[in-house]
Amino acid sequence: MNRILALLPLVTLALVSLAQAEETKKPNILFLFSDDQSYETLGYRGMTQVQTPNLDQLAKRSMSFTHAYNQGSWSGAVCVASRTMLNSGRFVWHANDIYKAAEKERAEGRFWSEYMKKAGYRTYMTGKWHVPANAKKAFDVTGHVRGGMPKQTPQGYDRPKNADDTQWQPWDTKFGGFWEGGKHWSEVVGDEAVGFLEQAAQDEKPFFMYIAFNAPHDPRQSPKEFVEMYPEHEVVVPKDFLPEYPEHKEIGCPPGLRDEHLAPFPRTKYAVQVHRQEYFAIITHMDQQIGRILEALQQSGKADQTYVFFTSDHGLSCGHHGLMGKQNSYDHSIRVPLLVSGPGIEPGTNNAAVYLQDIMPTTLELAEVSKPEHVEFTSLLPLIHGEKRQSYDAIYNCYLNLQRSITKDGFKLMVYPSANRAKLFDLTSDPMEMKDLAADPAYAEKKQQLFAALQSWQGKVGDTLELDTQLGK
Repeated sequence: MNRILALLPLVTLALVSLAQAEETKKPNILFLFSDDQSYETLGYRGMTQVQTPNLDQLAKRSMSFTHAYNQGSWSGAVCVASRTMLNSGRFVWHANDIYKAAEKERAEGRFWSEYMKKAGYRTYMTGKWHVPANAKKAFDVTGHVRGGMPKQTPQGYDRPKNADDTQWQPWDTKFGGFWEGGKHWSEVVGDEAVGFLEQAAQDEKPFFMYIAFNAPHDPRQSPKEFVEMYPEHEVVVPKDFLPEYPEHKEIGCPPGLRDEHLAPFPRTKYAVQVHRQEYFAIITHMDQQIGRILEALQQSGKADQTYVFFTSDHGLSCGHHGLMGKQNSYDHSIRVPLLVSGPGIEPGTNNAAVYLQDIMPTTLELAEVSKPEHVEFTSLLPLIHGEKRQSYDAIYNCYLNLQRSITKDGFKLMVYPSANRAKLFDLTSDPMEMKDLAADPAYAEKKQQLFAALQSWQGKVGDTLELDTQLGK
C-alpha cells in the first residue's frame, strides 16, 4: 500500500506532463489550393450558378475573407508569380528578384515548407507546383508534382465558333489534358491527399499538407455528368460582357495571348456561355474531391487539431469585360476566395483587404515560427481574432509594365501606361467596374489620392516603373 501511495505523485506528474504535451502540441495545417478560381465562383457566395456543396460546408465553419487579392505578375503565367510570392513570402517584384534563384532560396531554408519542416512538421505536397524549386526536396513526401497546366490541344483554342462547333468536348479523354494518365488529375489529387491522411492518422507528428489542384485552369475538362449540370443555354452571361475589350492590345491581352486565344474574337455570348459552363463544371468536380479530402480528415481523428485553408492563386475573366484570362486588374481576375477554419476560429465573414499570400505567415505563426525578416506578407490571425481591422492601407496590383492598379477606400484606380489611360471605379456603387469615373471632375481629388497611394506602394513592392504623373490628374 505504501509503495502504491509513493508512486501516486509520479503517476500524477506523468499524467500532467501528458496533458501539457497535448495542450502544447502544434496544430496540423491543411492547405487547399485551386488554380484560376475567381472569388465569385463559390456556391455560398450566390454570385454565379456554380455549385460547391463541400466548400459551402467548409465556409459555414470558417472565417471567410471576402476581399482577398493576388498582388500581380511579372509574367503572362500569373500563377508563377503568385506561387513564388506564396512560398517565399515576398512582395511581387521582390519575389521576381529571387525567382530564378528559387532552388537556392529553398536550399537555404527560406521557403514556406522548409520553415514548417524546421518547426517539426511532416510536410506533404501533391498537384501543381510551378515554382522553379525542387518540390521533392521542399517536402518530406510528394505525390504527383504537376506543371503549370495540363497539355492543351489545337482543338481547344478559338472555340466554340457556333453551336455546331462541338469537335472539342470536356469529357472526351482523347484530348488528354486532365485525362492524361487515365484518371482525371483532380481525382488523382484527391486520392493522394486521402492516402496521406490515412497514414497521418497513425503518426504523432503534426502535418503540413500543400494540396494544389490544377483545376479549374484550362483545358477545363470534367466528366460529362458535371458538364450537364450546367446546360449552356441556361448559363448567365456576365452583365459586363463585351465583344472586345477596347485596350486589349495596350494592356498585353491581344488575341494571340494564350488565355485570350481560347475563345473566338470578337467574343460572342454563346462562346462565353460554353466557357462558363465548362468553368463551373470543373469547379464542381474539384469540389467533390475536396469533399473527399475533408471527409478523410474527419476519419483521421485529427480534424479538431487541424487548421484548414482554402484559396486560389488568382481569379479569371472567363467572359467578363470581353476578356478570358487573368492578365488584368479587374476584381474577377485579382480577387479570390479565402477560407480559414480550425481551433478557435469563429465562423463569419471579414471584409478586410488581404492578400492570399498572407496564408503563409499565418501558418508560420500557428507553427510558432518567428516571422522571418524577408517575409513581407502579414498573418491573418490578428484580423480573425479582432485585434485589428486592416492589415494593409491599400491593395496594389501589377501586370508586366503594362498595367498598375490600386484599390483603397472603396475605389480602384487602374493605370495603362502604354495606352496613356487611367480608369477609376467606385466599387461600392459599381462592383462590376463598368462605369469609368476618371474623366469626371467630381472625382479628380480621389483620382489624385489614389495615384499617390499607387506610387507609395510601388516603393513597398520594389516596382521601378515610372508612371507619367499626368495619368493621376
